[in-house]
Amino acid sequence: KIVRRRGVVRVICTNAKHKQRQG
Repeated sequence: KIVRRRGVVRVICTNAKHKQRQG
């Protein structure tokens, strides 16, 4: 999923590896 915030594009993955990076 791609979310745009303050003109910044962030990619949200449902992967456990990515979840740790986002947390």
